Parts: sequence; structure tokens; C-alpha cells
Amino acid sequence: MKEILITNDDGFEADGLKELARALKSIARVTVVAPSSEKSACAHSLTLTKPLRFIKLDDGFFKLDDATPADCVFLALHSLYSKKPDLIISGINHGANVAEDITYSGTCGGAMEGVLHGIPSLSISQFYLNDSLDKFGFDLACEISLKVVKNIFENGYPLPEKKFLNLNIPAVGKADYKGLKVVAAGEKTYLTSAQVNRNPRGLEYFWLGQMNIDFDKDKNTNSDIGALVDGYASLTPITLNLTSHNELESVQKWIR
Repeated sequence: MKEILITNDDGFEADGLKELARALKSIARVTVVAPSSEKSACAHSLTLTKPLRFIKLDDGFFKLDDATPADCVFLALHSLYSKKPDLIISGINHGANVAEDITYSGTCGGAMEGVLHGIPSLSISQFYLNDSLDKFGFDLACEISLKVVKNIFENGYPLPEKKFLNLNIPAVGKADYKGLKVVAAGEKTYLTSAQVNRNPRGLEYFWLGQMNIDFDKDKNTNSDIGALVDGYASLTPITLNLTSHNELESVQKWIR
């Protein structure tokens, strides 16, 4: 049987994680190693300043105390496997991971860690608007994810080393789902927005976390953002090498 390792950044109690694991058990042996608490926007970070501890919750289900998704993958490979799993999946995240948000994403960070170790990896996120997550749940996301995973197992992983697949599911029910598009990551507009308050002693504090989906529609006609808002799922190949190759020559001339 195929072996799948699953992690996430919403924590071990997240519905998206549990429903994905349940769905994939029909085609593979599944092991879950997830953070003990939410680690949204922790990106591809590892915990280097304190020890980490596995806590077994059930057969094949562990939480890693105060860890990141990348920690979970790293230590699962170190401690739980004598042979690498066939696939690593990070998700299903509660919320989209598109455009430049990919660089913030702990969900994508889990998949990044997987491909660093030479293992095919997939990050999965469920876009939602208003009450769509409560209304539709993760049924469509699990169905699409299952098809993508079956395709990987039957036809091979389509990417070379150090590249992962980023899957986003639209905020629609099955009846309004239009299909899957393979598209590039889009471009969003970013603001320095934060909630400011004062504690009972009068000390000012800030709370980050209000995410926006502001974007230029003309720049996203064939992107992950454009696909999602039009009712399509998006599948994007992501590379870990961040070199801007088109600018190498111009920077060389500039430094001279």
C-alpha cells in the first residue's frame, strides 16, 4: 500500500486535516503529524530554539508540541519512517493560499519541507467567503484531492526535484464547481493593516491577521486567484529556487 504523511498549519484538531485523512485512507496508509496549535503564516520555518515533543493521539495520529508544519515533516521523516513515504500532503487549510501568500503560508511550508527531502508533495487549501465553509464543508476539497492523489500514484509525480504542487479549492458547492485549472500563481495587493487596541493597563498592542484578497482582475485572468473567483480549482507548480533568472544579467551590469 502507498504511504502518505499529512500535516497542516491549522493544528491537529482542524476539520480540514481530519476529513482529508479520512478520505485518503481509502487508497493509502495515512500517518498524521500536525502542530499542537494553529501556526498560520509561519511559512517554511523550523523550531531551533527549544526542544519538540511527539504526542501520540491514536494509531498513525500524532501532534507535535508547539511545532510548525515544516517541523512536523522533518521530525516525522526522522522518527517515524525507515523508508520515505510516497507522498506528503499539507492541508486541507482553512482559507486559500494563492499569489504571494504562498511565501507566508505554513501549509505550503509543509510541502516545501517534503520536496527538500526528495518526496513528492502537495499543499491543499480551501478558499472560503462569508459562511461558505460552514455551508459546503470539505466534501468538494476531499473529492478533488483524492483525484489528484490518484493521478500522482497512477501516472507519476509531474515535477522534478524541489518543486511542489499547490492546490486551491473554490468557495462553491459541487453543483457550481467548474473544474480544475493548471495555472500560475497570481498577484495580490498588500496593505499594512493591523488592529490596534489597549490592554487593561493602557498599554498599546497590535493584532495582525486580517487577510485581504484585493487584486487586479486584468493581471489575474489566468492565475490561481482568477480561477478561484470564477469557481475553478487551481493547481500550480511551485519551485523553491527563488532566483529571478531574467534579472541576473541586468544586476551584473548594475554592480559593475
